[in-house]
Amino acid sequence: MAGKEKMDLDNRLEEDDSGSESDQDMEEEGEQTQGVFIPGKTEYDGDELEPDPSAYVFLHQLQAGAPCLSFDTIPDRLGDGREEFPMTCYIVSGTERGQPNYINVMKLHSISKTLKEEEEEDSDEGESEDEDEKPELNLVTMQHNGGVNRLRVSVVDDKIYTGSWSDKGCVYVYDITEQMAIVDDAEAAGKYDSTMKSIVHTVTHHTTEGFAIDWSPAAKGWLATGDCAGAIYISQPTNAGWTTEKSSFAGHTDSVEDVQWSPNEGNVFATCSVDRTLRIWNTQQKPAKANVLTVPEAHSRDINVINWNRIEKHLLASGGDDGIIKIWDLRMFRNKPVSEQASFKLHNKPITSLEWNPLDSSVLAASGEDDQITIWDFSVERDEGAAEEELDIPAQLLFQHCGQTDIKEVHWHAQLPGVLISTAKSDFNIFRTISV
Repeated sequence: MAGKEKMDLDNRLEEDDSGSESDQDMEEEGEQTQGVFIPGKTEYDGDELEPDPSAYVFLHQLQAGAPCLSFDTIPDRLGDGREEFPMTCYIVSGTERGQPNYINVMKLHSISKTLKEEEEEDSDEGESEDEDEKPELNLVTMQHNGGVNRLRVSVVDDKIYTGSWSDKGCVYVYDITEQMAIVDDAEAAGKYDSTMKSIVHTVTHHTTEGFAIDWSPAAKGWLATGDCAGAIYISQPTNAGWTTEKSSFAGHTDSVEDVQWSPNEGNVFATCSVDRTLRIWNTQQKPAKANVLTVPEAHSRDINVINWNRIEKHLLASGGDDGIIKIWDLRMFRNKPVSEQASFKLHNKPITSLEWNPLDSSVLAASGEDDQITIWDFSVERDEGAAEEELDIPAQLLFQHCGQTDIKEVHWHAQLPGVLISTAKSDFNIFRTISV
């Protein structure tokens, strides 16, 4: 297959063939052969996995102190569609197990291309990446009350806000505009006073902690938050300051795991829950009657994450503890019973995050507790008789990325085409594959 139909399996398992000298098939001592390791489909004997550098335009790992299990990209003024090297991007993340915990505003710069031409590979064989080729990190930290369960970023009237869910049972809204300016200066960033003075609003209505949080792209400044008791609240800025509505949007019978605003309708949002339902809400209705549509048993187990397609606005993706990714066509929700448009199973453990490519409506990235990130192209149809049929690999699978431990989130960068950033207990990865 050609183009996006060609599946790039990026993790190759190097097997040591230095066995007994009586073995007739033994290679020269110390020589290794490579085989393709496909998570969930082929056996893994515990040997070290090495990424195939030819499968990446670039791949970098970085540490930011304590593990940051949630993050978001920050829109910047450097322009859209940036593909020149070295690259720069801005990220906000939150620590989860430190004492104290922090919100980190980060500038990652000097991001270099790692894919080398054949001539370069021959000349650089055996050499490690030079220090000056590694990305550089500027960091501004702000104290956070409790561990950060999840955070998201929004730009409202030229101000940059971060909403963060604390494991203390409340949601903080930070104005990080000042920190965004300071992080450009590495010396100033290192001297920044890491206090909580940037908090502009605290949502105290929740009775327990939660994970669901999202800013509306259509109704600027509107923030939806859902907790483990099933309650959902809406906050927004007013002329008198920030406020949170007193009444909760009730309907879920268990923890609200994720919330997603419609990309074009400021009064509509979707949620998913441990109760295995997907729900659509209309804020123009009173909270008690705002649940305008419910899809029962949307997954066979807890639904962890959903994501609304920013281009094809009728598409919603969901991922659950069953390891299944489902695509929902919201135009079909007027029919009964409601069924998914497509369903894909490759991850063998719960899905931890998923996100549509903001620049390509058919491409989606997902992460799972099986320590892999998968990239999918749903415009691809299976070619009957294709070689991957033997391993029962979906034709829509475009790429698999491994190497991190306990992956929590993966996000596309909307201003850097094809660039993905992921966070895990082990580290951050920032990469672009040759497939996207």
